[in-house]
Amino acid sequence: MTAEHRRDLVRSASMAAAAAVVLTVTGAFDTGSEPLAKRLIYWLVVMGIGSLWGQLCNRLIARWAKIEGRPWLHIFLLTVMVAAPMCFSVWAATGLFFHGELYTLSDLPPLVLPVVTVTAAVCTLTVLLGRAVPIQTHASPGAITPARFMERMPPRLCGARLIAVEAEDHYLRLHTDRGSDLILMRLSDALNELDGLEGAQTHRSWWVAQDAVRGASRGDGRATLTLDGGITAPVSRRYARTLRDAGWY
Repeated sequence: MTAEHRRDLVRSASMAAAAAVVLTVTGAFDTGSEPLAKRLIYWLVVMGIGSLWGQLCNRLIARWAKIEGRPWLHIFLLTVMVAAPMCFSVWAATGLFFHGELYTLSDLPPLVLPVVTVTAAVCTLTVLLGRAVPIQTHASPGAITPARFMERMPPRLCGARLIAVEAEDHYLRLHTDRGSDLILMRLSDALNELDGLEGAQTHRSWWVAQDAVRGASRGDGRATLTLDGGITAPVSRRYARTLRDAGWY
């Protein structure tokens, strides 16, 4: 699990727990007559399951849907995918947990609007709080020691100028003015060690040195940076505006 996925999981779990507390205190879905502790346990379990399902849906959407730069489409798709099964889950679980039997089908329609409303609120917070900002690294004026990452350069590239770092599965391809090579490392870890060099993450799989950018082009709604040595690096839609505002292209 990457650091980004861990952050998403923690954020989602925190929002689920907060929603569970609100639903408990307000006695939502006609549970107000039940003991407080019982309501809290119930909603923590229900919202926890919903949170895990939402995380799975979020990853499927990110993988298969064109949502970069389109947060409201992301929210709509996520709400639909999560709310549909949650309506039935809340209908079944509430009856069984509090009354020992399933509600009748006639009890389902009144639950739909409240479930969709709660789901939409949580999904909106999930998407808006999770909108990515590119990790930027900065040179340290007057620094005596170089960025820690430079110590990881393969022997044949020692002393080379780093142009870009590209993730390839579990490896990183280091693009330099002396050629390229692979090292075993995750990009999320590399970004922590690249501080000391002026650059930024341009895509989930790329970090680029700012002084290596020689031009930019657009096609199919996406930007591509041309770097020294003829290397091309993609710019994710989710990072495009921030990098453009920072003068990258």
